[in-house]
Amino acid sequence: MSSAAIDAAWPTWWNDDLSESPSAHAELRFALARKLGLAPKPLLGERVEFVWMDKARFKHLGAETEADQMVLSSFAMSVGRLLTRTVPAGKGFQGIAAEELRSSILKSSQYVDLRTLLGACWALSVPAVHLRVFPLAVKAMHAMVIAEGDIGAIMLGRDASYPAPLAFTLAHEIGHLALGHVRPGNALVDVEDPALAKDRDEEEQEADAYALTLLTGSPKPEITTEFKKYNAPTLAAAVVRAGPQHRIEPGTLALCVGHLQRNWPIVMSALSFIYPQPVAVWKAVNALARTQIDWSALMEDDRDFVYALLNLDDV
Repeated sequence: MSSAAIDAAWPTWWNDDLSESPSAHAELRFALARKLGLAPKPLLGERVEFVWMDKARFKHLGAETEADQMVLSSFAMSVGRLLTRTVPAGKGFQGIAAEELRSSILKSSQYVDLRTLLGACWALSVPAVHLRVFPLAVKAMHAMVIAEGDIGAIMLGRDASYPAPLAFTLAHEIGHLALGHVRPGNALVDVEDPALAKDRDEEEQEADAYALTLLTGSPKPEITTEFKKYNAPTLAAAVVRAGPQHRIEPGTLALCVGHLQRNWPIVMSALSFIYPQPVAVWKAVNALARTQIDWSALMEDDRDFVYALLNLDDV
């Protein structure tokens, strides 16, 4: 487990003067165990036991060891369950068709984009945050989603300078929840980018189709280009013109071209012409989260933990 995750979980009330107090040590063990998904008793010795070690399924698993998987599983469940306490009882995404959700969003917005997807998450009591502290020393997750009762929580890990790539990731994770791919009390971890993964199982294909339908109106959008060869400015100009006609956010439309034609260098360059400037998209995600989280629902120690995980001091 990464030192950053342990530092975030370490309670602010601890100081060296408490090192001789058995009760303080016990309180410290319980605080760390609760946040990181560990069993508190083994922390007395040399062992570490993960409470949620078998509660996650992994997509596009690479070279992660069994120990890595236990860390990811317990971290996802512990943080996700903590986040679900901060929202009121709600409907969640379970059973909502992509067409239905898209239609609802388009009643008040021109596009389905990252901003409107985040709004839908919080409106349906599904916290959506961007983690800035990761459980492994080498970040080994693209996104994590948990289901808790009728709702859930989505934890993004992908960094992006433009909103469209993160919008697809979020729509994909919403698809997992809506389609019932995550059982209550369990987590699903997308270790790699679902849009770029070569080996996609049936659930991943279904989540991709859900995301594309939600973002574009079709699970297989028919997109053609006027020229066989084009550069980034030409593509950017084309999607900026065509996007509003089809109510597809231009950056998303550019990504669809990249997915169909596998010309990712041109597409990623085109994003710099579509948007005014690159930004730290995670800041917008967590700025909204800060306003939507019911901080009074958390103990002070847990509030500090979530605050550190989202790096809200820099938002």
